[in-house]
Order: sequence, then structure tokens, then C-alpha cells
Amino acid sequence: MVNEAWIELKNNLSELERLSLALEEFGYSHHLPLKTIMDVNLALDEIFTNIVSYGFEDHDEHLISIYLLIKGKELNIRVEDDGTPFNPLEVPEPDLNAPLEERKTGGLGIHFVRKMMEELKYERQQGKNVLLLKKKLN
Repeated sequence: MVNEAWIELKNNLSELERLSLALEEFGYSHHLPLKTIMDVNLALDEIFTNIVSYGFEDHDEHLISIYLLIKGKELNIRVEDDGTPFNPLEVPEPDLNAPLEERKTGGLGIHFVRKMMEELKYERQQGKNVLLLKKKLN
């Protein structure tokens, strides 16, 4: 069985459903725990939405590539886009103890992604943002 998948999506929020279906199909065909599928789906939904919403300075069509690879007891995920350079790991942790009216806008989504994944890395390679995520498979 092939332990990998490549998903290419256009920079349009309408692609979220296709992303979700592809993740579910990959997860079920590899017998991944439902919680893992849900965590990865939520994390990639957040990342994809941010890329589409903030990553491009033009209104042209761009491709966002997501590569999934099961390696041992780990799911490795690679997200690539050719948008504006942006390292989401530089977004400061939100102050969850501050009253709601005093909290800064943004940063909560990447906070949840950090909590759901075991590892995140960012690189800028050949004009592309590359976000690497790792999720342990139990």
C-alpha cells in the first residue's frame, strides 16, 4: 500500500471540502485513528484558510500543494505555496489569560495547530513557503 498522497488545491476557499474529503479518504484507507484524522483536518483547514485569505497579493490562481507521508509511527505533512513569505511560527503565542476584550486579533489558529501537532517547521525554498508538520500515530 502506498503510504503517501499528494493533494493540489487552488487558492480558493471552495477547495476546503475537497481537502477534507482527501484527508478522510487517506486516513481511512491507512486505518488512522479518527482523532488523528480530525486533528490533521482541523490543522490543515486553518493553514489552508490562512494561505488563501492572506498569502497572495494578487487575485490570480495559485496552487497550494499538500503532501502526506506515513513514515513509521508518524504522519509527515508538507504544505507548499508560492505566496508572500510568511513564517507562521513567528506569530506570538496568544495570551489566553487576558480578558476577551483585551486579546489581540489573530494567532489563535496557529496556536491550535501547534497544540495538535508534535512538530512544526517553516522554510522558504525556491520562492515558496514550506510548512512541515509531524503528527504521531498511536
